[in-house]
Amino acid sequence: MKLLKDKVMSEGIVLGNQVLKVDSFLNHQMDPVLMKEVGKEFARHFEGEQITKVLTIESSGIAPAIMTALELGVPMIFARKNKSLTLKENILVEKVYSFTKQETNEITVSKKFLDENDRVLIVDDFLANGEAAFGLARIVEQVGAKVAGIGIVIEKSFQPGARRLKEAGYRVDSLVRIAALENGTVTFVDDQTNE
Repeated sequence: MKLLKDKVMSEGIVLGNQVLKVDSFLNHQMDPVLMKEVGKEFARHFEGEQITKVLTIESSGIAPAIMTALELGVPMIFARKNKSLTLKENILVEKVYSFTKQETNEITVSKKFLDENDRVLIVDDFLANGEAAFGLARIVEQVGAKVAGIGIVIEKSFQPGARRLKEAGYRVDSLVRIAALENGTVTFVDDQTNE
């Protein structure tokens, strides 16, 4: 997705060989025009999959997920990381390790928002090791619903997440795939001559 690649190149900040900071347009300050285009692109990728819900984790996944849900005309659910006084009973819970924050969170979704008839599109901002996507998939599968696909805004292809998810049988569509973050430079997978 050219618009997204351009944003990564112009505003992304490489912090070492593992971390890309995109807080000026994706996961702190958000570019609404870009998020709208991301939603359209995910809707295009997954058209025909009969998606009934879009699921993400708070908070960075919410913007791309809500725009995707808007384009698909379905509800969006976000798994909560923080405990809520109003969300204590009839909940689906999974543990998810965050690579960026180096911590494990318990994520929760109310059972009233998912059932066995749902076909769920999981959307998230980043894919590194796949822990968030696996946690969300386990939540979907707890109620017997189907994971119709996993949409990722930025995939770090040099980390094992996409491979692990695909090996587990999930469809993963990433809008931008990064091959390397070296010497302060972003290299995209499709910019490499051997791919």
